[in-house]
Amino acid sequence: MANAHLTNGGGYAKQYVQFESERTRPVRDLLAAVPATPVSHAIDIGCGPGNSTECLIARVPDAQVSGLDASADMLDAARERLPQIDFTLADIAQWSAAVPDRAPRYDLMLANAVLQWLPDHDTLFPPLVQRLAPGGHLAIQMPDNLDEPAHRLLREIAANGPWASQLANTARTERYDARHYYALLAPLCSRVDVWRTTYYHALAGGADAVVEWFKGSALRPLLAALGNDEERVAFTARYRESIAQAYPALADGTVLLPFPRLFIVATKA
Repeated sequence: MANAHLTNGGGYAKQYVQFESERTRPVRDLLAAVPATPVSHAIDIGCGPGNSTECLIARVPDAQVSGLDASADMLDAARERLPQIDFTLADIAQWSAAVPDRAPRYDLMLANAVLQWLPDHDTLFPPLVQRLAPGGHLAIQMPDNLDEPAHRLLREIAANGPWASQLANTARTERYDARHYYALLAPLCSRVDVWRTTYYHALAGGADAVVEWFKGSALRPLLAALGNDEERVAFTARYRESIAQAYPALADGTVLLPFPRLFIVATKA
């Protein structure tokens, strides 16, 4: 699940799996939509701590499954969880661009909640399709929540505090709508299935729980860019105050966090 913005962060895997059940449900839904065709070789790119790899193994139990991620911390967690799987430390963009003649071709490639961290999707996605065997499937899930209050507030706070200059280069990579991805992949594939789902995650603990959720994703590159712990504490406190207003808790303290996600299953011709 990690790449350029999320590498070499000790403890990131532990933060991420605080909400493992909620974060894993979308990958199960994604894999359930992959056509039931024979799979000999499968790979989980951006495998994170291995929760998505477990789902991939369950979907294709007879296949040779491998994984890669750019975060050593994540891979340590994945190897501890699934010691029988071959996990590789690699940058996804560089890996996808390097397609030697004898490189393996995959019947199923899973990219769950990772490609949103990478830029230049128009040049990233076609080489991923090239990595597929004929009739193989590229299964992608990306958060599609940049217009949600949680992200808008992050951008506003980053741009309007004493840390504005430090956070000027932490903007998320550009993402597109379903129409764009369909048009990009359709000429390369025999079938492209695109859909969008909004999950409502029930988080106990009010605004604190929402902040903890985003410490495992969107908050991470911003906090990493700040110069010291005092700034990180101040930034997080301001974000928490804004989150409490944007996501009021129910009577029992639970917050329903709306989380839209975009799904793609593309089958190579």
